[in-house]
Amino acid sequence: MKRKTVMHGAIILSVAGIFSKVLGACFRIPLGNMIGADGMGYYQAVYPIYILLLTIATTGIPVAISRMVSERLVAGDRGGAQRVFRVTLVIMSILGAALFAVMFIGAEYITSNIKDMEGSVYAMKAIAPALLIVPVMATFRGYFQGSQNMKPTAVSQITEQLFRVTIGLIAAYALLSAGKNFAAAGATFGATAGSLAGLAAIFFIYKRYRSSVNFRGRREETRQAKNLRRESTGNIIATLFVIAAPITLGAAIMPVMNFIDVHIVTNRLANSGLDALQVRTLYGQLTGFAQPIVNLPDFLTQAVAVSMVPAVVRAYKARDREFLHLNVQLGLRFAMIVGLPCSVGLMLLSEPIMKLIYFRQPADAAGAAPSMTILAVGIVFLSTYETTSGALQGVGKQMIPVLNLVIGALVKIMLTYTLTSVKALNIKGAAIGTVAAFIVAMALNYRAVKIYTGTRFDISKTFLRPLLSVAVMGIVCKGVHLLMSQFVGSHIATFIAILLAAVVYFVMIFATKSIHINELRYLPKGDKLTRLYLRTRRKFKRRRTRL
Repeated sequence: MKRKTVMHGAIILSVAGIFSKVLGACFRIPLGNMIGADGMGYYQAVYPIYILLLTIATTGIPVAISRMVSERLVAGDRGGAQRVFRVTLVIMSILGAALFAVMFIGAEYITSNIKDMEGSVYAMKAIAPALLIVPVMATFRGYFQGSQNMKPTAVSQITEQLFRVTIGLIAAYALLSAGKNFAAAGATFGATAGSLAGLAAIFFIYKRYRSSVNFRGRREETRQAKNLRRESTGNIIATLFVIAAPITLGAAIMPVMNFIDVHIVTNRLANSGLDALQVRTLYGQLTGFAQPIVNLPDFLTQAVAVSMVPAVVRAYKARDREFLHLNVQLGLRFAMIVGLPCSVGLMLLSEPIMKLIYFRQPADAAGAAPSMTILAVGIVFLSTYETTSGALQGVGKQMIPVLNLVIGALVKIMLTYTLTSVKALNIKGAAIGTVAAFIVAMALNYRAVKIYTGTRFDISKTFLRPLLSVAVMGIVCKGVHLLMSQFVGSHIATFIAILLAAVVYFVMIFATKSIHINELRYLPKGDKLTRLYLRTRRKFKRRRTRL
């Protein structure tokens, strides 16, 4: 059987992520144009609390399931893997119910303590039911990911996002006449509707998988395994907690930082002399306009991080050091290849991109552009941090990324508190703090990966070649935009510059051999891709020879 590298699952999740992000853009952009920065302030005031509670429920335990299922499959204990899933499903259902109660019942108290954001209480209650559903869906995803089957996760992600976008926009538009705070509530309800649809999709896949002849044959094979031993529920719960607790803690740090940001940023802006509308508008520009655009590339590196855990676990448990190092090296290179062009592109064209996307809110788009320029710097550092965290989790060092991000978070809090009250910086101070946190956490993670996995990275292939590729891309991107702006409108010039920059970067990645032809074999259908590439290259060479 062909071994699956981290890139196999990462590509499947990346394709799903592309569809999800496109759908997400079809939600955020019309929503921002519909309700403006003021309305997005209500919307974004709710999300840090929701994401924090969601992170507690859905980050650590699915990774733990993935790792535990993968370990049992390596040992041939498929029945044990199924038992881990069933026990975890009960735990996650109970946890989801508890978190739903906290958010729904405590909505008035929470929102009343956020300065100038009391009207967001309706948005908080509308999104709270999602906490009942998403933890259960995450359990199914973790189970399939443990067997390195990323397709069910991909299908549920796309289904969830499709319903979230459709229901959210319809509800927001229907409630807009009642006020922007009610429109924000309609938008957040889309998350509840989407999570229900995503759960239905993955449950249907699971039922088909369970009833398949192939699964029954494997189950019978497991019963006959000589080394099969029924694992106690208590032992499963204890192992889940040991693996999940530090991962959950680490994943919760960013939502906690964002939750603290709501209070620090709004209070420090108010203390600098801004009124309530100005505070809400600036906060909406940062979190509702700039951050969603900057977060778009994150799904690619999250896909690598999710795929990294089972791939590294299998190599680590099998003591296959060569395959372990290969997966870690591929993961980091992918993070750089994706993160660098996104950082540079958004930095160079921050204002044109914002005005292209939020064309109905030009003043808010222009106001959010400086923050996006700063946040864009952090994309490549966040990409690297997430990928290296997946590698460390795979070798059982899940506490290290937590401690590293805690250090980064402390740096962010200090910088945000200090810089946000400076009138010349205001909301940009929060963006600077965020980037600093990612830089610190990434540097510490990179060092830890080298120590605990023994992986040595090719500096030229991992860093220098992608940097050369992105430098050429950046020159083309900025040059084309400046030139085309003289002849066509800014929107068309921006669109053309982005397309040409993407083509140039793709060509440069292969020209500089940042990706080698042999590495295409590690992708899904990799052998076919390799043959297609070689056949295309031979045809191109023959045509060039004739000319």
